Amino acid sequence: MSQPPPPLDPHDSSLGETLGSLFRKALEGYQGAKTTGLDAIDEFVSARMGEEFNARLDRVPTTFGEGSTDPFGLDREWVKYAIASVAVLHRHYFRTEVFGAENVPKGRVLLIANHSGQIPIDGALIGAAMFMDVEPPRFCRAMVEKFTQTLPFVSLLFSRVGQVVGVPENARPLLRREEALLVFPEGVKGISKPFDRRYRLADFGLGFMRLAMETDTPIVPVAVVGGEEQYISVKNMDGLAKFLRVPSLPLLPQLLLPGGALPLPTKYRISFGEPMTFQGDPDDDDAVIAEKVETVRATIQTMVNRGVRERKSIFF
Repeated sequence: MSQPPPPLDPHDSSLGETLGSLFRKALEGYQGAKTTGLDAIDEFVSARMGEEFNARLDRVPTTFGEGSTDPFGLDREWVKYAIASVAVLHRHYFRTEVFGAENVPKGRVLLIANHSGQIPIDGALIGAAMFMDVEPPRFCRAMVEKFTQTLPFVSLLFSRVGQVVGVPENARPLLRREEALLVFPEGVKGISKPFDRRYRLADFGLGFMRLAMETDTPIVPVAVVGGEEQYISVKNMDGLAKFLRVPSLPLLPQLLLPGGALPLPTKYRISFGEPMTFQGDPDDDDAVIAEKVETVRATIQTMVNRGVRERKSIFF
């Protein structure tokens, strides 16, 4: 029978050296596994998305400066893997059809879109379309709600993949850097529409129009069809949402089914309209700004109606 090892002597000078050696080996193993894991992801991206994906990454105009992140926290490695993940959904799960990609200008632009789907998959797919289908490929920044900054991990994730809180103080410098900003003027009202109000746009906020006029930025209307059916919302439980201090709480019967947490594989159609420009004083009365906003909202509603009318089915 083998003898048990002698007890460790805390006063033995070799103990620290032994533990230090073991720690270094463990750390080297962790770093090696981390590197191997990232290499495996890189290989998967290249195999699944093809060399076109990496080639497009190299052509994206960015302003990182000397570091790997930009002043707003966007990290090139996080963005690479986020876009790769969303691109797979874009091409293979939702099988997105993209129309009018040639309408997106090369410089600064405000993409104004309808919002739907209970969770912001539509924003991710617009971002994928901007990278996969627009020339030159672009990183698209979405203007997100302030409450997202209170969510653990989500706030960090959004920052690292380029999303910023939708306030003028963030938008102005980004537009001065010729970036593409995605805005959903319906806000939470758009994303939380019940099924009986699908594809009927809610009222738009006015902020994006004041921003466009102040910075002389073209507006590209974007219509998204397919998101309203990915999660079937029967109603919004407003009282419970208020109690839980969340913007909305939809009632989704499909969550009771096996695999119901996954969005249904609806077929998305994303249409980019012709750029629109607006002149005038950005500090005009709300009534004056609202007329211009209604022009954009009506344009997107018409594009959405056309997309719903022309699609063959919800899933194909």
